[in-house]
Order: sequence, then structure tokens, then C-alpha cells
Amino acid sequence: MTTLLVIAKEPKPGRVKTRLCPPFTPTEAAALAEAALVDTLRAVSATPARRRVLVLAGEPGPWLPSGFDVVAQCAGGLDERLAAAFADCDGPALLIGMDTPQVTPALLTVDLAGCDACFGRAEDGGFWALGLAEPDPALLRGVPMSTPVTGDVQRARLVAAGLRVRDLPLLRDVDTAADAEAVAAIAPRSRFALELARLRAVSGR
Repeated sequence: MTTLLVIAKEPKPGRVKTRLCPPFTPTEAAALAEAALVDTLRAVSATPARRRVLVLAGEPGPWLPSGFDVVAQCAGGLDERLAAAFADCDGPALLIGMDTPQVTPALLTVDLAGCDACFGRAEDGGFWALGLAEPDPALLRGVPMSTPVTGDVQRARLVAAGLRVRDLPLLRDVDTAADAEAVAAIAPRSRFALELARLRAVSGR
């Protein structure tokens, strides 16, 4: 069974989804971030797993369902924080972020017995998922994060290490207002889509 890791930030105004501002206020952006996190955690909860871990920057809130171990993110850049998340795993692990509320249990049910790694690219050039049959933090350290070539560099790192890589479907991260609209259309019944519709109705946007 695979350990499922979710790396996330506490959804506090001014600290999450700042690229949504404008048109959204920091409070509205935080509400959308919380909705995206809830959708992600629900999908993980519904996916068979050996263990479910929330790697969190901040404090857990009422949005956290039962069944998750919560560990604090380490200091350092995102590459170091992702590496540290894998370092705590003693078997196959799949890591995702909180930016793809359209994710489903079907997407997260990956079989790492037939490959060494699985890799889910994001449309912005990053990646939304990374699974390793034998977690090795060195595979992530030094990879430039949050750039248009992050996904290319990370996948190339896996291949250079001699790993057999299985590609997962391409997904769109929620970073901008346009992303939010597109993802809500893909998953219209998600908490994220409902929250976006509520904010539209309240603000008249």
C-alpha cells in the first residue's frame, strides 16, 4: 500500500493563493484555498492507502478530516520541503499539493509495483504529483521550483537516476483567477466550485 502525502499551507489570508489577488481579496483567496484543500483531503481520504500524511505549514483547522497524520514542513525551499516529506516514508509514497481540487481517488490510486516512479505534470510547467516506489530525497533536492521548467527538470532527474517513470494525466493548478474558473468548470460539484460560485454571487463579479 502507498503512503499518500499532501503538502499544504494553512489557508490564512495573505499567506495563500496571493496570485488570485486581484480580483479576489486576501480573505476570499484564503476561502478558495481552504475549499481546494478540503477537496484534496477528501479525495485522499477516499483513496486506499497505507498511511495518509498532511505535511503542513501552519496549524490544522476544522477543515482537516480524521485519518491524517500531521507533520510540520521543514525550513528551506520547496525542493527541501518536498524532499523532507519523502524522507519520512519507509515504502512507496505519492505526494500531491493542494492546488488541484479536481483530483479524484481514481487519479490517486497508482500502482508503483510496476514502475519506479509516477509523475503528474501541471499545465503551468510544474507537477501536481510525484510517486516513488523507493523514496529518495536526493531526487528532489536542487530542482528549481515554481518555474516553467520545473516539471521538465524533475522528470529528467528521475530518468537520469535510471527510474522507470509512468506519466499521470496532465492537470491544471489553481494559481490565477482564470485557473480557478477553468478548474471549477471541470469539477462543478467540488467544494472549490461551490465556493467560487458563492464568492461571485456575494461580490457581483
